[in-house]
Amino acid sequence: MDTPTLNRIAKLHPSVRNEVTQIIQECDAALTGRAKIRITQGLRTFAEQDTLYQQGRTKPGKKVTNAKAGQSIHNYGFAIDICLIIDGKTASWDTTKDWDNDHIADWYECVKIFAKYGWDWGGYWKKFKDLPHFDKRGLNNWKQLSKLKLDGSGYVII
Repeated sequence: MDTPTLNRIAKLHPSVRNEVTQIIQECDAALTGRAKIRITQGLRTFAEQDTLYQQGRTKPGKKVTNAKAGQSIHNYGFAIDICLIIDGKTASWDTTKDWDNDHIADWYECVKIFAKYGWDWGGYWKKFKDLPHFDKRGLNNWKQLSKLKLDGSGYVII
């Protein structure tokens, strides 16, 4: 597991850190070829969320989210985005490539592992597919999360 991934796991909600570590380790073990998993986004501040929401609306660029600050599961530490790192250096979001030649796209090998642990994949969403996105099932309702009290570190108490 690379340093960016470890750093992003450390900022997730404490209740999912160990599980995400296990998932990434399983994905990396399943990908026996040139690809490994990197978490590209984990916990996102409300300010970061607002900046992303403005993109394609009031700021240049393509729309990348429909969630305002507080409306993303990333804001509560229960969501991650991933990419594949090929040969330790090149980022890939190719969901069809089979880098380890086992006749299963590497991305889908990881989708299955995430699902085994109860994580939903943004690739299954109907309206706004978000292929790099995974969030923890049962903890992916921002309306409910936004009503919870915070602990001393700023995480919702579940």
